[in-house]
Amino acid sequence: MHTDFLKERFHESKDSLAFIIDDKEYFYKDVISKYNEAYSFLNEKNIVENSVVAVEADFSPMSVGMILALADMNCIIIPLTNALGNEKKTYCDIAHAQYYIKLDIDSILSCEKLDGDGYHDLYNLLKERQHSGIIFFTSGSTGISKGAVHDFVLFIEKFKVKRKTKKMITFLMFDHVGGINTLMHNLSGCGCTIALSDRKPQYVLSIIEKYKVQVLPTSPTFINLILVSELYKKYNLSSLEAISYGSEVMPEYTLKKLNQLFPSIKIVQSYGMSELGVLDTKSKSNNSLWVKLGRESKNVRIKNGMLEIKGNNTMLGYLNAPSPFTEDGWLMTMDMVEQDGEYYKILGRKSEIINVGGEKVYPAEVESFFLEMPGVEDVAVRGEQNPLMGNIVFAKFKISTDESKKDFQKRMREFAKGKLVGYKIPQQIELVSEEDIHSVRLKKDRK
Repeated sequence: MHTDFLKERFHESKDSLAFIIDDKEYFYKDVISKYNEAYSFLNEKNIVENSVVAVEADFSPMSVGMILALADMNCIIIPLTNALGNEKKTYCDIAHAQYYIKLDIDSILSCEKLDGDGYHDLYNLLKERQHSGIIFFTSGSTGISKGAVHDFVLFIEKFKVKRKTKKMITFLMFDHVGGINTLMHNLSGCGCTIALSDRKPQYVLSIIEKYKVQVLPTSPTFINLILVSELYKKYNLSSLEAISYGSEVMPEYTLKKLNQLFPSIKIVQSYGMSELGVLDTKSKSNNSLWVKLGRESKNVRIKNGMLEIKGNNTMLGYLNAPSPFTEDGWLMTMDMVEQDGEYYKILGRKSEIINVGGEKVYPAEVESFFLEMPGVEDVAVRGEQNPLMGNIVFAKFKISTDESKKDFQKRMREFAKGKLVGYKIPQQIELVSEEDIHSVRLKKDRK
């Protein structure tokens, strides 16, 4: 079976701590038990090979057992979370899902038969290979969410090499490619995973202190929140050995401040996307935004300033969108980059570039600049259509002062004068609350 290498390791480490969830400890023997429970349940419900199954859950021995059991039955898995709300039905419809299984930490709550026919050309390819699949949906920040279909056997192939593990938090969610990658990384080395029931900064930092967490995989937005709020001063974070960040562009100012405050913590940039999985990376240094991508440079290239990647980790294709692959098989990531030898600097998504009178503006660059402005806690930049310039720069600011919009805008322009090229200075602004700056996943919201 496809997951035998993992189950063998679980047996070898059956008395090792696997999860801590809401103060309760679970061991690898519990994961084995939940796998057996899930496998029996699927057979009782007559869920056959190659079925398309949505699983609403969070990280736990039960969800791990279900995923591995479905994988061993060559099923196609759609990981979902309760936080998705109405999008869950949309995703099931797009994926032609046949079953909807809902789990809690310790048990299988329900199994609903859906109307989907379980048919798609990409599923036929998996069937021919006798492989299981997994589907990750994109955030939909530039339109409708796209379903990225992966060969799950190839997705977990890299974890056959036993990974070094530390006590790690699952910050990225169960339906996120980075969340599943974190999970598989820790499972492959039989490490301890601490599942979060909340992702508010205070709660996450309290968990780090309480359980002496060693690795925090997170987003630049979350890092900025704990720095601006100075919540890090209220908790003992001395156990932290590494912070990895990804899912969006890191503002240079935020990275610099993080290094100043935590010089002994290793800071690592990760790179992943729903279409690609998560690549092995190596940052040039703790305070550098330059990063090596993948184990072999021959699998990475730049075309017209955009990053293209080739490898086993790339998806098979989209369920509901045109192929993003070139004719010679390279995935067009839509990420604009600069290159310096083996290192790359991610500038931002092609779709987010603002064209102001023929000049390119990258939102992340403008955001990083204004984070240095006194009184600015966070900022999100996007383009707004303009009849004269094509587009202008629009910015949402979260500020700590009690200034009016007019007074702040005047001070903002004075701050930028002579330091930021005129067309990059926001022509329209809005003062907003913290919730209007980032999404529930603690990722910058530029809508």
